[in-house]
Amino acid sequence: MNDLFERVRGRVSFPLLLQVRRRGRCCLNDSRTHKERCCFATSSFWQGVDVPGEQLSCVIVDRLPFAVPSDPIVAARVKALQEDGRNAFSEFQVPQAVLALKQGFGRLVRTKTDRGVLALLDSRIQRMAYGKIFLESLPGYSTTQELREVARFLGGR
Repeated sequence: MNDLFERVRGRVSFPLLLQVRRRGRCCLNDSRTHKERCCFATSSFWQGVDVPGEQLSCVIVDRLPFAVPSDPIVAARVKALQEDGRNAFSEFQVPQAVLALKQGFGRLVRTKTDRGVLALLDSRIQRMAYGKIFLESLPGYSTTQELREVARFLGGR
């Protein structure tokens, strides 16, 4: 995230914000008081965040939100399912990641009048069979791979 922030900073004309290790609050406060800003943050930023309306118009997901396999709770759950002869990936890891993505989308579209762009940059969404599960879990939406269409959509706000 820090590397991407540094690479983008010199290429755009609007202010950029970077989440710091204060649980995202610094970045959130700045984004609520200033328009035309972009905040670079980790998934912890969208936990408990409510930014309705035009203040949040795009959520970019660089990687599907799978839990870290080395997390002790995740590892224990995976081990228990495997010992039971079950497929931990399809029965636990995919559903948990789908839920996390839906929560992120829910931060973008909070009310009936909210609209925005959810940019999924992880190629697994198209390459892997489970990508369809993620896409089908989201509410009705249009998809595109064309930046012009995204710009047109955001320009019509």
